Amino acid sequence: MRVLVVEDAPDLAEVVAEGLRDQGMAVDVAHDGLAATEKLDVTAYDVVLLDRDLPRIHGDVLCRMITERVDRPMVLMLTAADAPGDRVSGLTLGADDYLAKPFHFPELVLRVRALARRKPDARPLIVRAAGIELDPVRRTAVRDGRRLVLSVKEFAVLEALLRASPGFLSAEALLEQVWDENADPVTNTVTVTVGRLRRKLGGPPVVVTTPGVGYRIA
Repeated sequence: MRVLVVEDAPDLAEVVAEGLRDQGMAVDVAHDGLAATEKLDVTAYDVVLLDRDLPRIHGDVLCRMITERVDRPMVLMLTAADAPGDRVSGLTLGADDYLAKPFHFPELVLRVRALARRKPDARPLIVRAAGIELDPVRRTAVRDGRRLVLSVKEFAVLEALLRASPGFLSAEALLEQVWDENADPVTNTVTVTVGRLRRKLGGPPVVVTTPGVGYRIA
């Protein structure tokens, strides 16, 4: 899942982003409305966490801009205002959900996942292929009845490959889906992570590599 956090308080933005990354999400951060529009133009996000009081382009304006996009992400508006009128006005702007600050982080995670499932092109929640079953909400993965103990990135790579199955995903596509804009495209991060995942999946081998094409679940 790809998430954009738009928050002008750097400390809060980083705490939220790191917390979501710990949940296996690929997260980018923008500290003002203009920077957010630039990121939205180059990356397809599933969910945008949008602070309402933003510099350069106000959150209300940015929310309307997002809702006018053809393949728009879902919007969770974050704000310090918690009066009923504020919630109504935020939803009227096109936000899909509204959460007042301060918020309970587990609730934020649940709302982000719920919004991703509501997205018009949302994919099935539980994915299965080649004897593997993965549940992203419960953070569980099993192969032929055997529980897999995976790191956050290993879990996210497996989910991406399962959802793409039987098709291939290139290393670049995995970087975009599992990591974030700060990932170095020239490193062997994907190769190392896929190697660890293969070992934990065990035999018979199920992750196939085709040079110049990418990876897939056989």
